[in-house]
Amino acid sequence: MQNKPKIAFFDFAGCEGDQLQVANLEESLLDLLGHVEVVSFREVMTGHSEDYDIAFVEGSITRPEDEARLKEIRSHAKILVAFGACATIGGVNAMKNFMSETMYRRQVYGDNARCYSTYAARPLSAVVKVDAEIHGCPIDRNEFMRIVKDLLVGKRPFVPDYPVCAECKQAGNICRYDLGQLCLGMITRAGCGACCITEGAHCWGCRGLAPMANLDAARYVMEERAGYSRTEVQDLLRIFLSHTTAPL
Repeated sequence: MQNKPKIAFFDFAGCEGDQLQVANLEESLLDLLGHVEVVSFREVMTGHSEDYDIAFVEGSITRPEDEARLKEIRSHAKILVAFGACATIGGVNAMKNFMSETMYRRQVYGDNARCYSTYAARPLSAVVKVDAEIHGCPIDRNEFMRIVKDLLVGKRPFVPDYPVCAECKQAGNICRYDLGQLCLGMITRAGCGACCITEGAHCWGCRGLAPMANLDAARYVMEERAGYSRTEVQDLLRIFLSHTTAPL
């Protein structure tokens, strides 16, 4: 019998909520374990092995010393998957990039700032080659399973290249702009099923920019048609998109 592919989970700066999504797969996790061998997953098991085929890495890179560890993980992995917004686009950690380094250290660490190293937050792809990405904050468990299955059969995982607005229409939602709300669905990569809008909120942009996002048109809609200020637009963009786009 052919040996099962070995998979390992790692984390950098982040809340580890994406790993919890995997742990919460419940019955589906048993199905996954029938096809792979998990050799490292700090959230659910003890023990660790450097012998793995696929590495799933959560969190953004926020310190110079993180780079060496990530490169070491990359050297062992045949496939490296960035999963979660922090790993794929820098995530909420990248909001600190708009502060000066001195201001950030003082705000976070106070008088002990000199004891900690930090630099501008960045996604994994800014440091190493990433073979696949699973977007979202947190990731969608069903999408995780689909992408893992694609990887196991040697198929390039499909990631939508159209905006959340398409899924919002499919879900029958009223456009947030018709309700007088600011929303990033028009420029954000789909794949979430427009879950935030469906639940009554708006799109925060956690899946990153759609590849063909029209930022000029988005600026016109947000500022000229909806009447939001440049500051309000930038504040929403910076929650998740600080690393991936200049301010509109």
